[in-house]
Amino acid sequence: MRTRRTISLAGAGVLLLGVLSLPASGAHAQAFGYDKLTANQKRRVSGALAEALGPAAGAGAKNAVGGARRTRAPDCDGRRGGNVKVNQNCLNVTDQALAGRGQSQNETWVAVNPNNPKQIVSSYNDYRRGDGTCGVSYSSDGGRSWTDTTTPNGFVNGAAFGGKPRQYFQAGGDTSVAFDTRGNAYLSCQEFKRGNAVSPDPDQSSAFYVYRATGNGGASFNFPGRPVAEHDDTAGAGTFLLDKQLMTVDDHTRSPFRDRVYVTWTTFAEDGTGYIYGAYSSDYGEHFSAPVLISSDSALCDQTYGIPTPHGRCNNNQFSQPVTAADGTLYVAWANYNVAQTGDDNRFQIFLARSTDGGATFAAPVKATGYYELPDCDTYQGAGKDPGRDCVPEKGSSTNSIFRATNYPNVTVDPSDARHVVVTVGSYINRDSNEAKGCTPAGLLPLGAGLGSLYTGVKTGGCNNGIVLSTSSDGGATFTGTTTDVRKLPTIGDGAAQARTDQFWHGTVFSPKGALVTTFYDRQYGTSNTTGFSDITVVTSKDLSHFKSTRVTSSSMPPPSQFNGQFYGDYIMLDATATTAYPVWSDTRAAALFLCPGTGTTGNPPELCTAPASNADPANDQDIYAEGVPIR
Repeated sequence: MRTRRTISLAGAGVLLLGVLSLPASGAHAQAFGYDKLTANQKRRVSGALAEALGPAAGAGAKNAVGGARRTRAPDCDGRRGGNVKVNQNCLNVTDQALAGRGQSQNETWVAVNPNNPKQIVSSYNDYRRGDGTCGVSYSSDGGRSWTDTTTPNGFVNGAAFGGKPRQYFQAGGDTSVAFDTRGNAYLSCQEFKRGNAVSPDPDQSSAFYVYRATGNGGASFNFPGRPVAEHDDTAGAGTFLLDKQLMTVDDHTRSPFRDRVYVTWTTFAEDGTGYIYGAYSSDYGEHFSAPVLISSDSALCDQTYGIPTPHGRCNNNQFSQPVTAADGTLYVAWANYNVAQTGDDNRFQIFLARSTDGGATFAAPVKATGYYELPDCDTYQGAGKDPGRDCVPEKGSSTNSIFRATNYPNVTVDPSDARHVVVTVGSYINRDSNEAKGCTPAGLLPLGAGLGSLYTGVKTGGCNNGIVLSTSSDGGATFTGTTTDVRKLPTIGDGAAQARTDQFWHGTVFSPKGALVTTFYDRQYGTSNTTGFSDITVVTSKDLSHFKSTRVTSSSMPPPSQFNGQFYGDYIMLDATATTAYPVWSDTRAAALFLCPGTGTTGNPPELCTAPASNADPANDQDIYAEGVPIR
C-alpha cells in the first residue's frame, strides 16, 4: 500500500516490551486516526493507509462517467508479448462508484528461491474481494506461468486485542516477500481496522504479521501469522498508527545470523512524530524480538518543525528498507525530512544505519545522499487533484497523471564485497534536471499545507525525476552522496531520452554475480512524458559506471483511473538470478468493466461495458505483470 514520511510512538514514556502490544486509551479519549493526523503526517503516511483510512476510503473512482461502450467478456490469459500476468483472477465487474475496489492489484514485491531459481513468489495489494488484502502469487517454472495462493490473514489468533481469541482485520497490504537459505518463503503483511469513519466498527487497531511458506515455494502459508508489532485499539481511541513495514531475510549461508528475518517500519503518533523501528526473528519467523529504535538522534536533523523529540531530533521519517550483507551486517535505509532549508532549497535526505549484532542495536545514522521530492500534485495538476500529496506531473497542458507518488530509497549490498553498499533514490533535481536545464527549487508549502515541494519548470521546463546512485566502500560509514551534491551523482539509465524524462518508483538489487540491476516506471518512450503514460525499464550495470537499458513492457501503460486516478501503489521491486532479472509491476493496460446502463433488469439481460474516466479512456484496471529479462 502506499507510503509516505512518518511518525512515532505516542510520547517518550511508551515502553516497548516483546511484541508491541499496547492497550487502547480510555473510551473518552479524543480519536487520533487519519483525521487527527497533522498535514505533514498525512503527506508522509503510506498510500495504502491513506487510501484505506482517508476521506475517500469508503468509495472508489467516481470519475467513470457516461459514454459507456458495450464489450465482450474479457480474455483472462493475461499475456502481452513477453509480459505475463501474475494475479490470475479475471476482472470483477464493479459499480462505477467503487471502481478500483474489487478490481485492482498494486504495490509489488518479488523474491526468487536461491536454491531453485524456477521458484518465484510475488506479493501485492489485492482488492479483488472489495477491500485491500495481502495478495500472493507463485511460479514454479521461472515466471512463465503463475498461480494464486490465498494467504490466511482473515483473522489473527491470540489475546492481544481486548483479550479475545480472534481479531478480524478489515484490510491489509504494504507487502514484501523473501526466501531464506533453506527454501522457505516469508510474507510480511500490514493489517488494520478502518474505524467508524467508514464503518460501524470503531476499532482502529493495526499490526504487522509474518507468514511462512515452509518449503513449497510460496504455494501456501502458515496460520495464524506471527506478530511483529501489534497495537490494540479496539475501542477506537486512535493513539497511533503502525505503517509501512518491509522485510528482508539473511540469505547468506556463512552469515552468523543465517536465516534471521528482519522487519522495519514507521509509526505515526498523536504528538506528530515519526520514528523508524525494527524487530527480528531468529527462529524462522515464529517469534519476533522487542522493537528497537533505528532512527536515532543526529546533528543532521536540524529542523524539527516544532514537534516533540521524545526519541531524538530525527522525528520525521518514512520508507525504511532493510537488507543484509554476506558477513551478517544489517543495513537499513530510509527517508528523513528534518532538514533546515536555506532560501528556496527544499531538499531532504536519505539516512542509513547498520547493525552488526543481528538487529539488536544500531549505529548512529549516516547520510547516504540528499534528494529532492516529487512536486506537489495540487499545485501543478489542478486544485483538488490530490491535495496534500505529491505526484509525477506530465509535461504540457495534460493533467492526467494524478496518482500519489513519492521518492524513496533502496539499499543493496554487493555479494562479493560485504563493505560495498549501494543506495538508490529518486530525485526531482539531479544531474539531468538541474538549474541549467530550466528546473529550479522553489521552496516548500507551509507546514500546515503538508510541506509539498515546489519547483519552476515542472510543466514547461527541464524538470524530470531520475534515479540517482550513491555508493559506499567502507560498510556504510560514508557514501559518495554524503558530501557530494545530488546534482553531481550518477543517474541510472542510458541515452538522451532517459535524461529528459521521468523515471520513478524503482527497485534495486545486486545479482548473485555482482551486477547492479534496477527497474523503474519510465516515461522515456514515445509521447509518455506529455501524456502521462509509462513503461517498465530494467537497467543493468557491471561497473556502476556504464548502464544498459531494456524496455520491458510491450506497450505503454495509460495513467491509472482506479481510485479516482489517485492510487497506483507506492513502490515496485525486482529480484535477480545470476542471469535473469525479474521485475514485477502494476499494469493499467486492461480496460475496467462495468454493467451497461439499463441492463440487468427484468427482460433485459446484463451486458458488459467499458466507460471513460476523467483521466483515461477507457477507464482501466490494475493487474500485476512480470517478465524475465536477461542481464546484459
